[in-house]
Amino acid sequence: MDKFLFKQIDNIGLVLFRAVFGLLITIEAFGAIATGWLGRTLVEPPFTFNFIGFDFLQQLQGPGMYYYFVIMGVFGIGVMLGFKYRFSMIAYAIMWTGAYLMQKSSYNNHYYLMMLLCWIMAFLPANRWFSVDAKLNPELKSPSMPRWVLLILILQVWIVYTYASIAKLYPDWLNASMAALLMESRKHYWLIGDLLQQNWVHWTIAYTGIFFDLLIVPLMLWKRTRLLGFIVSVFFHLFNSIVFQIGIFPYMSIAFALFFFSPEILQKRFLPKKKLYRGNEVIVPKYNGALIAVFGIYFAFQIGLPLRHWFFKDDVLWTEEGHRLSWRMMLRSKSGSLTVWVKNKPDGEKKRYNYSELLGSKQQGSVATKPDIMWQLAQKIKAVEEKKGRDVAVYMEASVRVNGGYYHPFTDPTVDLASEEWHPFKHSKWILPSPNDYSEKPVKE
Repeated sequence: MDKFLFKQIDNIGLVLFRAVFGLLITIEAFGAIATGWLGRTLVEPPFTFNFIGFDFLQQLQGPGMYYYFVIMGVFGIGVMLGFKYRFSMIAYAIMWTGAYLMQKSSYNNHYYLMMLLCWIMAFLPANRWFSVDAKLNPELKSPSMPRWVLLILILQVWIVYTYASIAKLYPDWLNASMAALLMESRKHYWLIGDLLQQNWVHWTIAYTGIFFDLLIVPLMLWKRTRLLGFIVSVFFHLFNSIVFQIGIFPYMSIAFALFFFSPEILQKRFLPKKKLYRGNEVIVPKYNGALIAVFGIYFAFQIGLPLRHWFFKDDVLWTEEGHRLSWRMMLRSKSGSLTVWVKNKPDGEKKRYNYSELLGSKQQGSVATKPDIMWQLAQKIKAVEEKKGRDVAVYMEASVRVNGGYYHPFTDPTVDLASEEWHPFKHSKWILPSPNDYSEKPVKE
């Protein structure tokens, strides 16, 4: 095991990826400001729906987040250049993790992957070549790295793609109706809008998505299919970038190819002056056991966490319980309607509550379909009313539709959500059972 994991290999793929990754996370930070995403998500709303348990991050929300993201962008430049690399990468990882955990209204699996990669990269020797650090400190310079560095990066990517493929194996994806629904909202696109409405395009998108996610890593690992896999990957991710407009993720995914091509090819194409490592040294560090244990635990968590929704009652498409952090990407379309009622406990007076006054425009689209966000809104309403000297119960009457079907009752309107506790690994009983068929009109009693 030690001989396999700690054998030295050439590090050109890692140092090139560090430069590209640094550029992309810099674009992510400054782009959040330039596109208005930061303002809509973390500045304008009166408060944000943070991941439950991270309420202290609310202290950062507001105009100060512009400075926060500028500083983060500067650290991204440090990563790209390999200048004070370890400090820059750890600082960016901490700040991005804070921004990620601060809000769920714009939840994105790609943001989660970026957080994981930031922390992985923070502990890798990615500045040993092609970096300012190596130029300023020749003793740091090295053309090699241990094989485990390459393996953990490939394994992380493989887990993401595999779960993304498996998650698509459900009826609305397999019959291409979900692809059709996704494309319907893009019919206004210039030049390709009409093409995206074609039935054959929907079937192509559905099954290309399944097989690409399942097979791309094996294709890239096998030398005979590597070039084919790369060409397919470039087309696939550029298509996603144009059609779905999902930021830096498609380009980060293309950059993963750097871990699969041989050092000779990468040297010829990108760094002709780099010294290639030709040795076969095995350098086992004193902390090898601890290192194996840490990554063993980490990957057990990465493999296990996306499976947790199977241990919750009912369908994850309906309840959302176990959806996040599970690589369930672009799988469904949901919309909802929500009415909030507040009852003054002392006198029993019950009235409709205008909760929209508490929210930003981006948040209003999430609160009607996400049960944890509903619960957080109930806690917020209770706290706001307590400041006015009122002790209230909060009831939510929600209906949700999945994948363009009919609206079905989603919450038990008799349960005071402000008095409920949140259990992250336990089904919330106030979520009503899912309908047998989302496309079937509910029977009125």
